[in-house]
Amino acid sequence: MTAKQVRIVLRNCGLINPECIRDYVAVGGYQGLAKVLESIEPDKLVDLISDSGLRGRGGGGFPTGRKWDAARRTRNEVKYVVCNADEGDPGAFMDRAVLEGDPHAVLEGMAICAHAIGATHGYVYVRAEYPLAIKRLERAIDEAREWGLLGESILGTDFSFDVELKLGAGAFVCGEETALIQSIEGRRGEPVHKPPYPVQSGIWEKPTCVNNVETLANIAPIVVNGPKWFRSYGTDSSAGTKVFSLAGSINQVGLVEVPMGTTLRELVDDIGGGMPAGRRFKAAQTGGPSGGCIPESLIDTPIDYEQLQAIGSIMGSGGLIIMDDTSCMVNVAKFFLEFTLHESCGKCAPCRIGNMRLYEMLEDICEGRADEEILERLENLCHVVKKTSLCGLGQSSPNPVLSTLRRFRAEYEAHVFDHKCPAHVCSKLLTYSIDEEKCVGCGVCAKICPADAITGQRKGAHTIHQDLCVKCGECYQTCRFKAISVS
Repeated sequence: MTAKQVRIVLRNCGLINPECIRDYVAVGGYQGLAKVLESIEPDKLVDLISDSGLRGRGGGGFPTGRKWDAARRTRNEVKYVVCNADEGDPGAFMDRAVLEGDPHAVLEGMAICAHAIGATHGYVYVRAEYPLAIKRLERAIDEAREWGLLGESILGTDFSFDVELKLGAGAFVCGEETALIQSIEGRRGEPVHKPPYPVQSGIWEKPTCVNNVETLANIAPIVVNGPKWFRSYGTDSSAGTKVFSLAGSINQVGLVEVPMGTTLRELVDDIGGGMPAGRRFKAAQTGGPSGGCIPESLIDTPIDYEQLQAIGSIMGSGGLIIMDDTSCMVNVAKFFLEFTLHESCGKCAPCRIGNMRLYEMLEDICEGRADEEILERLENLCHVVKKTSLCGLGQSSPNPVLSTLRRFRAEYEAHVFDHKCPAHVCSKLLTYSIDEEKCVGCGVCAKICPADAITGQRKGAHTIHQDLCVKCGECYQTCRFKAISVS
């Protein structure tokens, strides 16, 4: 699994004691901060980050140098730096690994950012469900203060910067920067209209620069090694590396860090160890609930921001869920939409109501109640929700539906027109039947059937009465003679 990996963000994870600042310093920690305080003026530091080509790793891929430059140019005596550690995508655990394994890398990145934009205070907004990460961050902050790396007159200079933790209650929408800021201020976590952007008016209406964990963990290595070194990895438009959490139907799950431009096939076969025996790759979901599904025909696509957008997906924070031929893509879209539906803050009607209507349509498709015009209505409503929702959560929530409609339309049509689920996942569309030649008449299936839908004489062939069958599948799972088939 280590083949083809390049560890920049994960450089220290598993190699040092994350609760000992001496270990971090011993491997070069805080050299980047020392370098900028000694010899790099804020304007030059912003230029350095811009030259590196680093883009925000939280999902949008906005150039980090441009964000820092905007915050730098906004005039105000009080500015803030925020680390967005509100990681909520299903199957994603990149930020958690960095916070638990190398918390000082994040604090150093925040301090360097503060020097660049002129901030004196920072917040780490972290999910309360990450108790170990919180514990290690608290210790790291205390140690950094003791060593003069946080607080007043850092390293004997006139630069002062301190950090405190803010715990999130697990609301997915608080991953959006304006909702996160509302939460930090003690308000309900709801997004607000932009502009003004946080770099202009953020926490307490002061300029605020929000970067996620992975972005900040890249900062010190760029300062120490230079922008050309960072650009030596990745592609022209997407420099550096990306951390992915491989999950799903794959032999080796876990965190991997690879150069941008690595193909999906390399991630699945060379790094993830391929598919489990007997299973075939069907699709990969990138970008979590905001992303899209990549089919087998596009498995050789290089993974960077532009390439993924071109095929109807997004990078997201780095969750990568691998699906095999037993996955129903209609059901997959329904799963992600249900997640977003529950996580919507409900502030705007397109997201609050539109996503509910989308979910209901998908439910009708999966349960055989859909009419022949539903696919057109489904697609049209997806575009309405995308165009009219207030924040990125609503604007991206239809992506899993649109990408599966585009890449796996035949599965939708099979559900709607044939009332069949090709992957045998949607239980309401399954038909169980007994092969008379294989049935030995043991009667176990009849005894276990909760609807009394199976009849027959002992030692004689049994029959499933379709009008009574509730599609639970208990008979199929129980039959030792493989006499029951599903279609």
